[in-house]
Formats: sequence, C-alpha cells, structure tokens
Amino acid sequence: MKRIPNIHPGEILEEEFLIPLEITAYRLAKETRIPQTRISQIIKANRSITADTAIRLSKFFGTSPQFWLGLQNDYDLEEESKKKSKDFNSIHNYKEALAV
Repeated sequence: MKRIPNIHPGEILEEEFLIPLEITAYRLAKETRIPQTRISQIIKANRSITADTAIRLSKFFGTSPQFWLGLQNDYDLEEESKKKSKDFNSIHNYKEALAV
C-alpha cells in the first residue's frame, strides 16, 4: 500500500487558507505582525509553527492555536518516526522487557 506524503503545516496554510482566501504572504505578515521571512519559511517547509505563530494565525483565521500546533505536532511525529523507525522498533514494551 502506498503511503501519502507527510504534509507540512506550511502547505496547509498556503493551499487551504492563503490561496482560497486570496491573501498574500505579505498581507498575512502585515496583519499578524509575523515577519514575512517567517511566513515564507513556513510555507516552504523550512520552519515549524511555534506557539506564537499559532496564536497569531488562529486570531487572524478564526481557528484555534491547537489546530496549528496539532498540524505541526503531527508532522513532526511522522518525520521522527520515519527517520528513526529502526531505533524505535527495537524498543520493547515494558512488560516484554521485564519478562526477559
């Protein structure tokens, strides 16, 4: 079964909010007082969404900060799982470890 790619929150920001609402990254930066470079880095998946950014985005778009942080947490967990799967798979459940 083919896996779907892990989607960075910046892609969701751009594809589900900025493009449909016809808002530029520049305008978003101005309205939220987030540096434009930070917005661009998030959209390019080169930067994570912080608590500060999540609060600002939630105020502007009428969402919750948890929405944005949840997207980031999901992305981060998937990336770590892929990078370190061999290491994580070698960890046994505590019941199994105690039985040895």
